[in-house]
Amino acid sequence: MTGETTDTNDGIPWETGPDGPTEEGLHVVIAWSLEEPDRVGEAAPIEQASMLGRGTVDEDGKRSRVVFQRQRPSGMRPTPPLAGQRISREQLVLRPRGQRLEVENTGRCKLYVNGVLTDSATVGHGDVLRLHWAMVLLVVRRPKAFSPLNHYPGDRSFPFGSPDPDGIVGESPAAWHLRDTLAFAARSQQHVLLLGDTGAGKELAAHAVHTLSPRAKRSFVARNAATLPASLVDAELFGTVKDYPNVGSPLRPGLIAEADGGTLFLDEIGELPASLQPHLLRVLDRDGEYQRLGDSAMRRSDLRLVAATNRHIEELKRDFAARLKMRVRVPGLAERIEDIPLLVNHLLRTFAATHPDLTERFFEADGSHPRLAPELIETLLRHDYLEHTRELERALLVAFSTSGDKFIALTPEVSDALSRHASEETPELTREAIESALSQAGGSVTRAAQALGLKNRFVLYRLMKKLGVPRSDES
Repeated sequence: MTGETTDTNDGIPWETGPDGPTEEGLHVVIAWSLEEPDRVGEAAPIEQASMLGRGTVDEDGKRSRVVFQRQRPSGMRPTPPLAGQRISREQLVLRPRGQRLEVENTGRCKLYVNGVLTDSATVGHGDVLRLHWAMVLLVVRRPKAFSPLNHYPGDRSFPFGSPDPDGIVGESPAAWHLRDTLAFAARSQQHVLLLGDTGAGKELAAHAVHTLSPRAKRSFVARNAATLPASLVDAELFGTVKDYPNVGSPLRPGLIAEADGGTLFLDEIGELPASLQPHLLRVLDRDGEYQRLGDSAMRRSDLRLVAATNRHIEELKRDFAARLKMRVRVPGLAERIEDIPLLVNHLLRTFAATHPDLTERFFEADGSHPRLAPELIETLLRHDYLEHTRELERALLVAFSTSGDKFIALTPEVSDALSRHASEETPELTREAIESALSQAGGSVTRAAQALGLKNRFVLYRLMKKLGVPRSDES
């Protein structure tokens, strides 16, 4: 998918993408715009001192202008100059300084940096610039051009910023890398293990593995392993013959038989007791043999298992994990922060689809875009998520239910919900205590979290990020 492709919004060709990875640099990404909401997700690289403002070049033509573009692995397409009347022609001067950007406000719109009113600041990855009620910009470090896709089908086009055919939302490098990795996993025909935090989107990833595979026209059977009672696991998985275990008991085909020829998705596989995980070993081998309870005959099921867990892989039985040869890590929101505004729009549209009164109150007349207060977007961009999309969804539901007319706002209830969740999940620990625990645990975040008395390793990851403790992914 390295040649020219077409964006399905308007049919304008994109410039051809690169043949390989390119150097990273600081970009500003449009996260919210009152007057041009369809531009959310567009990014502009800042490689030299540049002016961000409305319209085209300055009259003297001497200063470089910030040029936004829609960036994808297939290439990039510059978009028209900013046209919103609320910002000045010369609004912000952006000057790169190594890994940082110097920002100077020269226009009429007030500038807030991470919620603080200022005329100038030095910012880096993850910082948020709010131009009062005109625009919200996010500073991110990302490649100047995305690596080309090697496996994702080139004919799966969808509008910029919209969900892809599998429901995955995102235009970040991490989102596109995930799509390509899932496509490779889908075609490999190996059993797959999806790793990632709660709420990161592992179920959508499992659907993508199925729909991108040759099994797409067959069954996709999904079950949460945490809901399988220990005493009934074999019956649920392998089924039972008629009259077993009691006379009059009906035939139960079992999940294994239902998924024959297709995909069996077992979410939260780490919650399946270690003593029961080996029960799946035989059916996961190449011949797919299994036996219904009460039956003497062996059966075969041509299934592919896609399992998901938010636990560390070392917590699975070694011989069971060995059958899940293809591993895919689903990134959390911290790794694709620029996708948060796109997810917000998608989630709000999903809510409003079943609540016409919300559409009337909070969406534009044509129903295309939700009316959001910029402080809400700013806060959601700066929040440190533990449960990712689920946490974001909860915050938006609170915003929907507590906002007045016209704009979905950062109400006190939203702020309380976000801060309460953070305080409940993130205890106070020093950097020294964390580094000591990691050292004693041999670098294992899971064991270090247990030693520190934390709920799980993701709480420790959150503290590590907050305190600047380097993270090395375990596998």
